[in-house]
Amino acid sequence: MSAGTSPTGSFKKMVKDVPLLARAVRKFAEFPLFSGAQRRAFPGSAAFWEKRYRDGGNSGSGSYGRVAAFKAEVLNDFVRTKEVRNVIEFGCGDGAQLQLAKYPEYVGIDVATVPIQICSRRFTNDQTKRFYLSSSVPPDLGPFDLALSLEVIFHLVEDAVFDSYMRALFAASGRFVAIFSSNYEAQTSGAHVRHRRFTDWISQDAPSWESMGVVPNRFPFDPNRPNDTSFSDFYFFARRRS
Repeated sequence: MSAGTSPTGSFKKMVKDVPLLARAVRKFAEFPLFSGAQRRAFPGSAAFWEKRYRDGGNSGSGSYGRVAAFKAEVLNDFVRTKEVRNVIEFGCGDGAQLQLAKYPEYVGIDVATVPIQICSRRFTNDQTKRFYLSSSVPPDLGPFDLALSLEVIFHLVEDAVFDSYMRALFAASGRFVAIFSSNYEAQTSGAHVRHRRFTDWISQDAPSWESMGVVPNRFPFDPNRPNDTSFSDFYFFARRRS
């Protein structure tokens, strides 16, 4: 499957087993490292998102419009064809993307209180969905058929936060993990964005998981259309059989 192929039909048709190597770093990511002043001013990933939501921000352009529709198409087909019964998402945000989802059961986790409150109100009449602050997750939650990470990893700028997040993500699922993210190493001009080649972490720290393949983004990043394109692709993983 080439980068320009539209991922339609069954998941088997959408995914091609390709090496999990990042595409060439797009020009937009070739900014100088953010300054020492920016680093010192950055409050940390959790505090940054808490403030963003409290100031009226949302989960970002990737949770709306055609990129959101593409993500929903891919994930809904995967859930259907793989007979996924329950889903957990680490970084559920304000639930805008979730409104397009077709999951039998769903649990959303987030580090910020405001999006959890928004989601709880938005889906108050939907008994198939539950939401928890990351610091208040029940100890007996799961396991799940599918664990999701949608455009979260490149916001985990601290190494310890990234490592903890990845461990929780893969520990939560008994069958599949789906990640929608960039997959290359690059700092950017924004203190809250750091691109990572996360597949290196998986190879080293999650050896019981294997790649199912990559679904290229139908709307790859275009600097002239930053609000309805994305630098992320889908990466799917399955737990190795014993």
